[in-house]
Order: sequence, then C-alpha cells, then structure tokens
Amino acid sequence: MLNGRFVVLIIFLFHFPWSSHLLYSRSSPVEPLLLMFYNVENLFDIYDDPDTNDDEFLPGSPRRWNLRKYRAKINSIYKVISASGGWSPPGIVALCEIENRRVLEDLVYGTNLSKYNYEIIHEDSPDPRGIDVCLIYRKEIMDVVFWEYLIPDGYAPGSFSSRSVLYAKCIAGGDSIHLFVNHWPSRRGGVLAGEGLRRSIARMLRAKIDSLTLSDAQSKIIITGDFNAAPDDNVVREISESYASGLSMVNLSVGIGKGQGTYRYRGTWEAIDQFIVSQSLLDSRSGIYTSGEYLRIFSPDFLLR
Repeated sequence: MLNGRFVVLIIFLFHFPWSSHLLYSRSSPVEPLLLMFYNVENLFDIYDDPDTNDDEFLPGSPRRWNLRKYRAKINSIYKVISASGGWSPPGIVALCEIENRRVLEDLVYGTNLSKYNYEIIHEDSPDPRGIDVCLIYRKEIMDVVFWEYLIPDGYAPGSFSSRSVLYAKCIAGGDSIHLFVNHWPSRRGGVLAGEGLRRSIARMLRAKIDSLTLSDAQSKIIITGDFNAAPDDNVVREISESYASGLSMVNLSVGIGKGQGTYRYRGTWEAIDQFIVSQSLLDSRSGIYTSGEYLRIFSPDFLLR
C-alpha cells in the first residue's frame, strides 16, 4: 500500500474532587469522552454538482464511481468510527473531505451509527472541489451550543478558495470546550503551494483564540484537523507560539514517534492530522482534562488492507 490514512483519537476524562491525577467527574465517575478527527478522503456521492468540480467522482469518470463503490466507502467509514471507540463510538467526530450533507446523512442515518443519535453540523465550503469539514456528535454525551464557519479577513466575496474552518462551542459535564476543525490547503505542487492561504488561516485562528482568552483566560481550546504539514512546520507553529493573553497552546502530535503518523506518502509516515490544545486543558483540576498520553493513532488491521 503506497498511501494510507489513519485516525487520531483524543480522550477526555473528568476529575474526582479528591484526586489531582485521577481524571473523572466531581460528582461521579463517567465513561471517557472520545473526540476523533478523521479525514475520510473523498467522500463523494454519485451525483453531479454543477457548482463544484466533482467530475472525478461520477459514474462516467475514469474512476467509474458508482453506487456500489459509494456504499462500500460509507460502510468502511462507519466501521472505522464504530471500532475506534471500542464498546461505544466517540461522542464527537470531526470529519473532512465530505462533499455535502447528503453523504453525512447516509453515514449517520443509513448505517448502524443511527442507533447512537448523532447530530450533524455541516455547511458547504468555498473549496473548488466542494469538500468540507463538519462535525457529528452524540447529544446525550456532548452538546454544541454555538457553531459557525470561518474564513480569514481580507478576502473579497468568492476569492477564498479553500475549506472554511468550523468553530463549535461544546458543553460536556457542565464544562465548555472551544473546538476548531481545519483542513488546510495542500502542498500539491510544492512546499510553497497554498502557503499564503495557510498563513491567513493560522493568523485567523490566533485572533479567535486571543478573543476567547480575553473573556476567559482559562478557556479550554482544541484545534484539530488535517494541516497538510508536520507539527514542526513554521505555519503550524504560529498557532502554538505565546499569545498576548499569556495563553499557551500545545501540539500533542509533536510526541508522535518516529516512523508513526496519520498519513503515509511514498512509504514515509507523516503526522499531518493533529491535535493542538490549550495549556488550560492540560493543567485543569476541574471539569474536562486531557494529556498527551491520551492521544493515540487508531490503526486497525482492516485499514491496512
């Protein structure tokens, strides 16, 4: 297999009041809350969208994309999400490379995921191919009280040609998480390809984080997604540099070992799918907490076939 993509999972647990290191609820122990990011890679339906360049995934294309292949892909994604949580799938799943709401509904309502009552957050992005970022979440585990899609300032209407960033304010166990889901422009065509767009997105994220921390210095923030760059890339590092508010952001994916990653390109593993979290999430002694040790790459055997 020349190229392949795996899944990154992050686990959140809650505190007992009498323990500084056992991470459970103040009132009673609960199951871990799993947050998952998954680039599903080209989840297109079989229908032509005249407003986007989806010709590669039509029945008459060289790929011969058809209903059988589409249903097989939906089923494969369902299996990954379902298996990633063990006995119970993740409470919240961030996805990218989704064509439209229809394919999300086929995934959430047309498979056995339907019994978990996932809610959908989706909006079409300005990406030329029509691929979007989105969230599905289990409302009994985590609620989303506000969400919006963001593009950097300074772009005239219709001139931003990449994926929007999804921001969602989530509530779990009485605590708040500010979640940003990304799919940055690729470097297809060279290292500098899309560099201006990536820098614009990074600066926008910094501005949003500064705004959150001005109102609450202990804001719990998670930035996840496919950055199409390594954790030590200069543009990615812009997000985790020191903030005027004093906030620190930590890229948990820096700790992924050599020879590991979430994407394999020409035989080399790269950690381009990442989780960056606020120091307040790592230091918290109440509510939601996480640690680098709770980040893992999910790589079941059936993904290697």
